[in-house]
Amino acid sequence: MTSTSSTYAQINAANVSTATTSTSAVDKIKNSRTSLATNEQTFLKLLTTQLKNQDPLSPTDTTQMTSQITQMTGVEQQLVTNDLLTALIGMNTGSGLSEAVGMMDKLVTAETATSTLKDKEATFVYSQAGGATQVKVEITNAAGKVVRTISPDDLKSGSHTLKWDGKDQDGKQLDDGDAYSIKVTASGADGKAITTKVAGRIQGVVTAVDNSTGQTMLTINGKQVALDAVIGVTNPPATAATTTDTDTKAAA
Repeated sequence: MTSTSSTYAQINAANVSTATTSTSAVDKIKNSRTSLATNEQTFLKLLTTQLKNQDPLSPTDTTQMTSQITQMTGVEQQLVTNDLLTALIGMNTGSGLSEAVGMMDKLVTAETATSTLKDKEATFVYSQAGGATQVKVEITNAAGKVVRTISPDDLKSGSHTLKWDGKDQDGKQLDDGDAYSIKVTASGADGKAITTKVAGRIQGVVTAVDNSTGQTMLTINGKQVALDAVIGVTNPPATAATTTDTDTKAAA
């Protein structure tokens, strides 16, 4: 006769396999529910078979049967939990997508791994875990080459914003459109390194929203940026053509 522990081991193995092969959280929950529902039927058939074929001289222990039923109740509760998780994920996904759609045609600022040189300027943000006696900021291009080294005057701990004029170490103005990143090295009076974190910024009008991967992404300047990276949203400035049309109508 197949043991109960062996049956539950098979059930757990099936659930783990299902969760591993799924590609999204919602798919995992749906597949898990299907697997659990199937295993519930298998469990009931197994229990019925046990009762039919039990030894009359050594009947099934009622304590063991109670334990089995309790475990099955736990499986049923898991089914309900999975349904609630599915509903919550659906609500969060819809909310995030709605929020992103509301940013369409808006001027958005987001933190990214790099900062794109635009209008001869790029902005970076970095933070220090403590005050320093020396800080060095190296600006690197997409190939990893250092194009500029800056020694900031502000050495205090906390968050810092660095605006770069787009000029390399020789004073040559670099072209707009290229992405750059920074490496910050800070040390204290004792000469020990101070922990730093860095980030770049991208700013532009949102032209598309995508949620095909389960994560809401915005398209800014042709690049995809995660919704949770957005730190500012404003109306884009009026174009010269729009201003001229408005002035013409007012004059008429």
